[in-house]
Amino acid sequence: MAVIRASLEDHGMEVDEAPDDDELRQTYNFAPGYYGPVYRGEIDEDDPEQDGDNRQEPPEATAESENTQDEKTKKPTYKLQKMRWGLIPSWTKRQVDYGSMMRTINCRADSLIEDRGMWTSMKRRKRCVVVCQGFYEWLKKGPGGKERVPHYTKRKDGGLMWFAGLWDCVQYEGSDEKLYTYTIITTESNPYLKFLHDRMPVILEPGSEQMKAWLDPHQTTWTPQLQSILKPYDGELECYPVSKEVGKVGNNSPDFIVPVNSKENKNNIANFFANATKKKDALKSEMEEAEDVDHAKHDQDNAPQHAVPLKEAGESPRGTKRELQAEEGDDISSDKVPKVDQSSPVKHTSRVPGRPMRSATTNKSSPRKGKNYGTKKQASDGSQRITNFFK
Repeated sequence: MAVIRASLEDHGMEVDEAPDDDELRQTYNFAPGYYGPVYRGEIDEDDPEQDGDNRQEPPEATAESENTQDEKTKKPTYKLQKMRWGLIPSWTKRQVDYGSMMRTINCRADSLIEDRGMWTSMKRRKRCVVVCQGFYEWLKKGPGGKERVPHYTKRKDGGLMWFAGLWDCVQYEGSDEKLYTYTIITTESNPYLKFLHDRMPVILEPGSEQMKAWLDPHQTTWTPQLQSILKPYDGELECYPVSKEVGKVGNNSPDFIVPVNSKENKNNIANFFANATKKKDALKSEMEEAEDVDHAKHDQDNAPQHAVPLKEAGESPRGTKRELQAEEGDDISSDKVPKVDQSSPVKHTSRVPGRPMRSATTNKSSPRKGKNYGTKKQASDGSQRITNFFK
């Protein structure tokens, strides 16, 4: 309740009364029959509670005369109150069953246009807003809509939601207890939620003129202005699939409002990086072993030495280059360096640029020219082909 009260006060909405925080428990699986927080205004507490539909309302032309000048100037009291979801009209004599209560958890906005029906007195004197974080709706999929996937909808900015609602108070025969109940008003879905359902709750902006007008207890006549408030929400919403466990009454977990896809992606990403680390470590070990073998072989054969510069710790060795080392004045011919498997992640530089090529068996230069270059015949300067050397 403290969070709700702070949010109301931040938007310029007064809170004169509020229950203790421990009177309402936070739940991620709110069902009909549960008690939730409701915000409403009143002038005289006794009058709205005892206002039943059996009393005849005056015609609209003379309805305003009911409000005396004293009532118009009297300051309203605004309160946060614990109420049960599933409206029970004040004229009810005996306790209703669950099925009857389920029929009044929602009220269609278009059913309020005409001044008749069970909602008449409530829409004039018992308007409220219902506070929550978001709402669930089930998307029907598959043949005949047999598969039902729960979706959670919330404000994009993460703020609380404020649903337009109606409330009433009933006192059963033979009971001294007053039971406060409420219903949520629904309207057509906005374009964002059309894929999910054709209806959605009427969502009000906290502190807006529409919300203040809806809660004004001085306004006891139903007007076109009040009816116009009950329209699809035009703000930004976020909707995504959630765990099917939310469909079981009694289940309660913060995971119920976490996107199913994000949990899967989180696991996939964690597995990806774990596997990448294992592959990197294995590859690094293989490269180090190959480097040791190369050094030993080249030392034994008196061949040019190769150095493998490893990258910084934690970086992948894939794509590192093996640089040829040479002393000042040495010449390393690119076609006289043993070829390596091109599929290897270790790449070789072809030659050291800017230096003349030198024979692998002598320290004399052996430029690529002459008729006999590249043939089986030994060169006249005493050098021999690189293949003969490695034999």
